[in-house]
Amino acid sequence: MRAHPAGPRHGEIPAAHLDAPAGDLNLLDRKVWPRTATRTGDGALAVGGVDVRDLAATHGTPFFVLDEADFRSRCQDFADAFGDAGQVHYAGKAFLCREVVRWLDQERLSLDVCSGGELALALSAGFPADRIALHGSNKSTAELRAAVDAGIGAVVVDSFDEIGRLAGIVERRADRAEPHTGNGGVPAGRRPVPVMIRVTVGVEAHTHEFIATAHEDQKFGFSLASGAATEAVRRVLAADGLRLVGLHSHIGSQIFDPAGFELAAGRLVRFLTEILERHPELADVLRTLDLGGGLGIAYTSADDPPPVDTMAKSLSEIVTRECQLAGLPVPAIAVEPGRAIAGPGTVTVYEVGTIKDVELGGGLARRYVSVDGGMSDNIRTALYDADYTVVLASRESSAPAVRSRVVGKHCESGDIVVRDCYLPADLAVGDLVAVAATGAYCYAMASTYNRVPRPPVLSVADGAGRVLLRRETYDDLMRLEMP
Repeated sequence: MRAHPAGPRHGEIPAAHLDAPAGDLNLLDRKVWPRTATRTGDGALAVGGVDVRDLAATHGTPFFVLDEADFRSRCQDFADAFGDAGQVHYAGKAFLCREVVRWLDQERLSLDVCSGGELALALSAGFPADRIALHGSNKSTAELRAAVDAGIGAVVVDSFDEIGRLAGIVERRADRAEPHTGNGGVPAGRRPVPVMIRVTVGVEAHTHEFIATAHEDQKFGFSLASGAATEAVRRVLAADGLRLVGLHSHIGSQIFDPAGFELAAGRLVRFLTEILERHPELADVLRTLDLGGGLGIAYTSADDPPPVDTMAKSLSEIVTRECQLAGLPVPAIAVEPGRAIAGPGTVTVYEVGTIKDVELGGGLARRYVSVDGGMSDNIRTALYDADYTVVLASRESSAPAVRSRVVGKHCESGDIVVRDCYLPADLAVGDLVAVAATGAYCYAMASTYNRVPRPPVLSVADGAGRVLLRRETYDDLMRLEMP
């Protein structure tokens, strides 16, 4: 579907799908808010035992506040659900900073990066290179060289050009390798690079449905249907410096129904069977099926994602069944949660700057609540029509609900944070509002549009807060300017 560049015609009538508010606007839905989120005795929002008013007084607004206990507990949920036979790779693209990298290491998760910058950040925080995988549809020679030099766990190859590029890097390294090193006397340049092949399995999942046709037209992966995946296997095996260790697929994002994952898993297992029939010598090497990420989270009370253990059980059962039918040992199952770990535990807190009531005619009206952030710290609403939950955070209110739209301070009519919501009628300039589930793809996609500095990321735990990423300043915005 193609949309007008200015976005949908959203200003004429209130959204028809927005139901009248039910119950107390002050309540915090456990599905949506961080696991430690509560109301204080006088009604303010607290996360990790810290009152957001105190954070605002110390650090200013807007800010992201990340619940460390929530983040760590979701890491543990995935590790427990997939067990010793599984591999959980956090998708760094959702949100990454050095402290988060350290938490991932302490929770014994692996890490997926998709650029040289993410790789450099992970290595700078001391993350073990052998638990890092590098993704990306157009990895540069420099990025591949950095991955090889670091000795990362796997490169997920995405094109024939990349296979040749990577093989060439390894070959040149081998030519220059020293005759002896640590690592059992094998020169670093002569060690084969572990490779996974990203396979387009013919399944596209979006939220509650999957469609088995008309989605080969994309930039990622090697098509299974066209034979490109089979040719990719041939080329990897023909390169002396590459070692095929797994197959990878990714079918979409914000998925609630495991059926798409199950279909993808079945096709990957059948492809694995075909490979091993041709190359039985790979049976002890080609031992991982990576089913990617995409498990959804609750942005609103209407969302109902399945529990992690339910999804893990479904994936394990389908892979085990398919392998048993094919007479194969069951490989390790890898998954790549990003949003499902980082998303729910972070809240964005804004200060209300202006309130404007707009008459729409026919007895309809909408209240525009302008905050001191916007599309520079959350572009998802503008890009994807994403829905969010917002509450009054600096106090409670028993005032009637008013149909509202939370908008930002940028010079764009599409600068919308929460498109349709209800807020209390006594909301006032200077109040704090909080938007839930902003940990994934908000700060990670943040910009300095209109030269607005990016907000800080704060973490909270056990009643104390600290800065993970400081607020940008005007001096920061000028640092790339030439004299």
